[in-house]
Amino acid sequence: MKVAKLAPAPRPARRNVVAVASGKGGVGKTWFSITLAHWLARQGNRVLLFDGDLGLANVDVQLGITPRRDLGSVIAGRIPLREAATRYEPGGFDILAGRSGSGSLSMTPLARVAELREELERVAQRYDHAVLDLGAGIERPVRLLAGAARTCLVIATDEPTSITDAYAFIKVTRAERIVDDIRIVVNMAGSVREGERTYLTLRRACNEFLKFDPPLAGVVRRDDKVKDSIRRQASLVTRHPTCEAALDVDAIARELVE
Repeated sequence: MKVAKLAPAPRPARRNVVAVASGKGGVGKTWFSITLAHWLARQGNRVLLFDGDLGLANVDVQLGITPRRDLGSVIAGRIPLREAATRYEPGGFDILAGRSGSGSLSMTPLARVAELREELERVAQRYDHAVLDLGAGIERPVRLLAGAARTCLVIATDEPTSITDAYAFIKVTRAERIVDDIRIVVNMAGSVREGERTYLTLRRACNEFLKFDPPLAGVVRRDDKVKDSIRRQASLVTRHPTCEAALDVDAIARELVE
């Protein structure tokens, strides 16, 4: 008699996890993640912001908070991921903070990173939305964590290196079928039209070489209020909720929800 094989246990649904990625650093990825999480929370959602930039985490620094628990404790096995969240009261959302400046986290074994991703998928089910701030680049730990997401927002600017590195991230992610829904966000654009031109440059490369047409999630205009909020270690939505950059991220957040 033929014995039926047991089906593998299904992975938790990833419909509410949004990853924020970039090919290179310095494009405003973490600031964007914080602002996106804040706007999603302002819309009445339960939101988790996960600082997945292992080794160079800085969500806590940008918001001026000192979490009692962080991913370092989770990876060391001292606490489970579900107990590591810190409430950010001014924004109305929870943060799973990394450990800023800790190179040891960036050297975490891949098997542990994979376990961390599975834990994140389970914890995310307690929320309406989970925003995953990935590290810059295309290294294996980054790609492993990206696999937790339903949608991946790739941040790019008009700098040639940013465009080429964003393309590299999309190329690898598509080749490994990590995330199906990849969208482009152009940050620090001089205007909406300039941002759209940057997007079209990246889109043409994806069309020509990858046969892939990534949609534009939105353009975030360059705004001095962003620098002010970072200097003040506060969310832009708290300090300057009606500035151009804040409204641009709000539009992207609303599109994600819809």
